[in-house]
Amino acid sequence: MFGDMSKMMGQLQEAQKHVEEAKMRLNTVLIDGTSGGGLVNVTVTANREIKKIDINENVLEDKEAVEDYLILALNDALKKAEKINEQEMAIAAKKGMPFGL
Repeated sequence: MFGDMSKMMGQLQEAQKHVEEAKMRLNTVLIDGTSGGGLVNVTVTANREIKKIDINENVLEDKEAVEDYLILALNDALKKAEKINEQEMAIAAKKGMPFGL
């Protein structure tokens, strides 16, 4: 009984290790989001951390448009990042799971 518990704890630690490695890797994956036909561009990591915002100076005079375009671009990038993040985390968790589960 204790051997099984020890084995299971080891497998859980292995799964956690794979998840942490995936999180570190996802910090290096950059995803772009855009809106307004390229007037606003953002870059985020696959861990959903904003790295860069680029706003075309032609749109700066319209505060409302900038806000709208920024929201759209961020949501675009974050949606893509979420998808990649979920896929990577599922793979990482699966690597640490014992066969037969």
